[in-house]
Amino acid sequence: MDLLERRSVLALALIYLFRMLGLFLIMPVISVAADGLTGADAALIGTAIGIYGLTQASLQIPMGMWSDKIGRKRVIVIGLLLFAVGSLICANAGDINTLIVGRAVQGAGAIASTLMALLSDVTREQNRTKAMAIVGISIGASFMLSLVLGPWIFALVGLSGLFYLSFALSLLGIVLIIFAVPNIVQHTFRRDTTPSLLALGLVLKDSRLRFLNVSVLLLHASLTALFVTVPNLLIQQFDLPLSQHSWLYLAIMGFAFAGMLPLVIIAESKGKTKGVLIAVMILLGLSSILLQWAPYLWVFGVLLWAYFVGFNSLEAVLPSLISKLAPVGYRGTAMGVFSTHQFMGSFLGGVGGGWLLQHHSSSGVFWVVGVVFLAWSLVCAIQPAPRQLSSLAFSLPNMTDEEVTKLADQLAEIQGVEGMQIFKDEQTAYLKVDKKILDKDALVRLAPQVRL
Repeated sequence: MDLLERRSVLALALIYLFRMLGLFLIMPVISVAADGLTGADAALIGTAIGIYGLTQASLQIPMGMWSDKIGRKRVIVIGLLLFAVGSLICANAGDINTLIVGRAVQGAGAIASTLMALLSDVTREQNRTKAMAIVGISIGASFMLSLVLGPWIFALVGLSGLFYLSFALSLLGIVLIIFAVPNIVQHTFRRDTTPSLLALGLVLKDSRLRFLNVSVLLLHASLTALFVTVPNLLIQQFDLPLSQHSWLYLAIMGFAFAGMLPLVIIAESKGKTKGVLIAVMILLGLSSILLQWAPYLWVFGVLLWAYFVGFNSLEAVLPSLISKLAPVGYRGTAMGVFSTHQFMGSFLGGVGGGWLLQHHSSSGVFWVVGVVFLAWSLVCAIQPAPRQLSSLAFSLPNMTDEEVTKLADQLAEIQGVEGMQIFKDEQTAYLKVDKKILDKDALVRLAPQVRL
């Protein structure tokens, strides 16, 4: 990467980090802290935890498309301002309903797809995968930091202080987007980074993508549902003060990261993705069910560790599979639908987990989460094993229709090219290839600009 690309990628990664920190810092404490708000009960607290997912899911794709019309940076600034307003509402909430409204406004700043599109605009094609990996690391880091820092910061400044911090982080994000990211209008490879209405039906009809979308919905629903009840259980059942939860989460997340690495390597490098998915879903199911019977804190911690090994593994593998299985040239739409399911899962988990806690105690939450994952592992078992395909994209010179047709015929004859789309308006060719059998020399001869 050149200096401008490095600066832009770092700024966008930090914006992602601040944005997700603002959303997730309250997760490990809100089920305890919101209990004192007027009108609060378990169901409404669960709604406050998950409601941001509903507005995120509803607006993620529309805001990405809107950015094509009025500009990426404008939409991102608008989204961050909405998040800031929502944070102020939450910081001054005296009752649970106001907190729910504030969380919904926070979620209305649905800028994830727009940020990814801007990332594409400010990086060259050969650096784009690296740039997206850096942003992906920042997203994962934000969640881990939230679990560790949330209880500690809450002990210092309380729930209102956490939301004021979220407000400050959103303003810092606005400063970064205005001054650190260059005003470049490329829209390069737009179909591969931005949702498209044309491809939406194609993505929704794909049964392989539908399985992955439901999987991430269940994954994030389980996470939100568990955090409706876990913080209170640590206090009431194991006498662990909220201020000390940070140390438990730090140990769990550190060891969980180490535990998930071998599973991701087996899935990605060894081609055993289906087996890993089944094993991870069984792990998620069993660990969730067994949490209700943990007699000691260390047992509870080990079971939470097992859950997060599974959670982190799916968080790494599922987006990779979406990228591989997305229709050629329409990865942006596939990722937009995937993100929408992710946020909808957070909403359903918060609302459902709160309702289960109020009507059936924490055991009801653990049973439902566990049984759902065990059942979904059976669905996974009958799915076809995903092929290990890679996406390639390269720019084209100005070509006539006849030249485009000739190029398409020549590309289709190359061994290992499994799918192809050529878009004249973008001057871009998209390929799905099996790198194990790909005739690389033939491809490079035909398209010297391609990066393998």
